[in-house]
Amino acid sequence: MKRGAQKILFVASEAYPLVKTGGLGDVAYSLPHALAARGADLRLLLPGYRALLRQLDKVRILGWLDVRGAEGIVSARILETRHPDFKFPLWVVDCPPLFDRPGNPYVNAGGQDWPDNAERFAVFARVAALLAADALELDWQPGVVHAHDWQTGLVAAFLADQPARPKTVFTIHNLAYGGYFSHGDFVRLQLPSYWWSSEGIEFHGGFSMLKAGIVYADAVTTVSPTYAREITTPEFGYGLDGLLLSRAYKLHGILNGIDTAIWNPSTDAFLPAHYSISRINPGKRRNKQALLERFGLAADEAALQEPLVGLVGRLVEQKGVDWVIAAIPTLLAETDVRFAILGSGQAIFEQKLTRLMKQHPGRVFVEIGYDEPLAHLIEAGSDIFLMPSRFEPCGLNQMYSLRYGTPPVVYRTGGLADTVVDTREAALADATANGFVFDTPDVAAFLAAIRRALELYRQPAVWRRVQQAGMGRSFDWHDSAGHYLSLYST
Repeated sequence: MKRGAQKILFVASEAYPLVKTGGLGDVAYSLPHALAARGADLRLLLPGYRALLRQLDKVRILGWLDVRGAEGIVSARILETRHPDFKFPLWVVDCPPLFDRPGNPYVNAGGQDWPDNAERFAVFARVAALLAADALELDWQPGVVHAHDWQTGLVAAFLADQPARPKTVFTIHNLAYGGYFSHGDFVRLQLPSYWWSSEGIEFHGGFSMLKAGIVYADAVTTVSPTYAREITTPEFGYGLDGLLLSRAYKLHGILNGIDTAIWNPSTDAFLPAHYSISRINPGKRRNKQALLERFGLAADEAALQEPLVGLVGRLVEQKGVDWVIAAIPTLLAETDVRFAILGSGQAIFEQKLTRLMKQHPGRVFVEIGYDEPLAHLIEAGSDIFLMPSRFEPCGLNQMYSLRYGTPPVVYRTGGLADTVVDTREAALADATANGFVFDTPDVAAFLAAIRRALELYRQPAVWRRVQQAGMGRSFDWHDSAGHYLSLYST
């Protein structure tokens, strides 16, 4: 650690590999590591979920903090640990009544929000604010507190009126999840009464933890430049567009990166064959063979020649899965394409995809759930990747696909618009084209884009240039970390 290094407290509700439900977990792992690599002195604060605590080896108790809960004072034990996957200390808020429970961090086994989420994350935020003020006298006080998504939205609010407080930065990973709770929760948690106004955290008769972050943080960021513009419009703003437009002076769009050590086709431990931008085909061909065999298909020469289209992601409407389901029968009827799909989500989409697999054995492969090695194999073994999200704050899979030489088909929105360059004539001519972009949010436009991809796939020399354009683009965290360090300092 460099003398005088910037001290940053990262506050997040999940972080890969300890606990992950989505892209937030990846960012809460990768971004602080990128900042640490550039000299920052970091601590990452996480809730003490049961599954997380079981993964920790040696811990030391930093102290105890008593804060207001829903029914009185709640005591939290603050732990510090060094984990082999992290290059900086982890701080954990160990509060068994709130976090020692099985399953998902946010929802129960039935998929319903934990009924005490308001208390859980209000307590977490109160503790974070106290630690930011060095309440345990640890002789480590951050100059910046960087909080993420609605679960930490109250952190900036609790710090807002504190003297000599650190700078607060709040990142919106997905505005669709606002952390909405009732006025009754507001009262039970004894939150400051002056917060209850349209200029504070009140939102349509309840309150929003995400709105608190927007209102009270010194700077607000989101995960791509295009998404930062989109959320100031009614179409993408979820009722917060007016607020965000009024706070445009402190709203910044900084594109997420990916972990290029984990997602690297030349070293990926999950792949049977490695490859690089200078030698793509042998490796991708072997991975395609392995992927087809993984789903029980004998990968003969004919099968390896036929296009294989992959999808990895949540099976929800936001991700355009209904368009995928509608497009598959048409494409099966008119082409020799195959599909390899991995994901979970809404039951209706899981059922429809499973039905398509049964109706078209050998051509539609579906695995419900999540499997990290299979996700890597689909990225590497597919020829084309589908990611037709209706909105996408940043997106990671399109960057994985580009890095793995698997041109993606995307709708022009959010981070997809910032990373995928359509194969139009001019972009093909200057070798910047790396995927297929459609502009109208419907099945017809999606199908047209896939047909363009399949047509280009039959032109090996052009296809290779498209693959190389994607593989040659840098998606690591270095540049984004630099943007964050500049923002912390201003």
